[in-house]
Amino acid sequence: MKKCGILMPVFSLPSKYGIGSFGKEAYRFVDFLVEANQNYWQVLPLNPTTYGDSPYQSPSAFAGNPYFIDLDILKSDGLLTDEECTEQITNSSSTINYDALYKKRYSVLRKAFSRFIKDKSYYCFLDNNSEWLTQYSEFMSHKLLNDGKAWNEWTEFEKRQEEVSFWCFLQYEFFKQWKELKCYANNKGVEIIGDLPIYVAYDSADVFNNHKYFQLDKCGNPTSVAGVPPDEYCDDGQLWGNPLYNWALMQEEKFAWWIKRFNAAFELYNIVRIDHFRGFAGYYSIPYGEETARNGKWFEAPGKELFRTIKEHFPNAKIIAEDLGFLDESVTDLLNETGFPGMKIAQFGFYESNSIYNPKNYINNCVAYTGTHDNPTTIEWLKSITKKDKRFFRKCVNKKLLENDCDALIRSLFQSNADTVIIPIQDYLHLDKDSRINTPSTLGNNWCWVLSEDYAKYSRKIKSFKNPNGNNREKY
Repeated sequence: MKKCGILMPVFSLPSKYGIGSFGKEAYRFVDFLVEANQNYWQVLPLNPTTYGDSPYQSPSAFAGNPYFIDLDILKSDGLLTDEECTEQITNSSSTINYDALYKKRYSVLRKAFSRFIKDKSYYCFLDNNSEWLTQYSEFMSHKLLNDGKAWNEWTEFEKRQEEVSFWCFLQYEFFKQWKELKCYANNKGVEIIGDLPIYVAYDSADVFNNHKYFQLDKCGNPTSVAGVPPDEYCDDGQLWGNPLYNWALMQEEKFAWWIKRFNAAFELYNIVRIDHFRGFAGYYSIPYGEETARNGKWFEAPGKELFRTIKEHFPNAKIIAEDLGFLDESVTDLLNETGFPGMKIAQFGFYESNSIYNPKNYINNCVAYTGTHDNPTTIEWLKSITKKDKRFFRKCVNKKLLENDCDALIRSLFQSNADTVIIPIQDYLHLDKDSRINTPSTLGNNWCWVLSEDYAKYSRKIKSFKNPNGNNREKY
């Protein structure tokens, strides 16, 4: 039987405190998924965010976002008062103001820390996560001491143990609350699909403590950075700026760093979606200092050997490969060898008759999406295509009389051969451009959309797309 799920970031959950959290609204969303007969909740990376607010640019590949710690749970644990929580309530719940969060949230979290009594479970958490946790907590302590500057601009390195302990406390609370939420979802029959970004941020504990694993010069500056080349969507390509890996050394060390990273991801999620999978077959290298991605070059990466090693260590791991972008034979070979299901984005599928993204052409071993967090909502996309393309689209999806175009696209995914269908919540709700999560290569107005509180009334409609008898492939 075809399985399905909903793509919905944690930060977009409704909240009176300015950003989604692991509190009652998250549990309500799980109940909604159960009511809508969904198998999966797909989230975006749960890592902390920094400049630009992107979860794909984090000060740690292992740490969790302190903003997701629910204040009401801290209150119920005796760490916060009613008045302190009330002071955190925002005037607007329609969008996320990260600047305001940064200025206000940590003060109340420090109050919770001042009342926290370290117990056996806390010390057990420290022991089990000591390798990355100590490095991250010290990194954040130094960063605060240096007014938030990037590590290559630091001048002060005083170790303040109480400050380090504060950052450890935040991680303890994050993982405690997330573990309880994930357990609740799993017990209800909902699995969590999480995201593993291929690259880490330059200004991160990962790079600061592991120079040898990255392409840096003797001064610690990148020699080359990550991105993707120009294409039909972007004339200059995308200059991400992340430091590239020293694959030769990682290979020599039998991918020890990657094993730790995948282990952390499998602890967080039931299923891991590998972001930018093609970068493990070959990566695009842009000379450091370039202003666009035009002058980059492709280099081979040891993806086959890496994933053989990962499968040896995690034989039962469930992985989805985000095999989008510039695809060549090396990517296809890597996907075939791993056996991972790839991704099919339906919005890409209606510009040529034989597109692999057209629902009529899907294979079984794939995960079908209308779009991802980087795409426009389907309503926005439908408004942008030409009349000719829309006629072709309607013919391909066999649009029914009086059927909404967005619903027709969703239905076509459920009628395709894809084993799994994941739909962004915005498309089920027919939301327009104001609900887009991210526009790649732009700053501002990204990662700040908030779901309205009345979403639960759509559960019957969402449930209707899934045929419980598994006969929804007959038309294709």
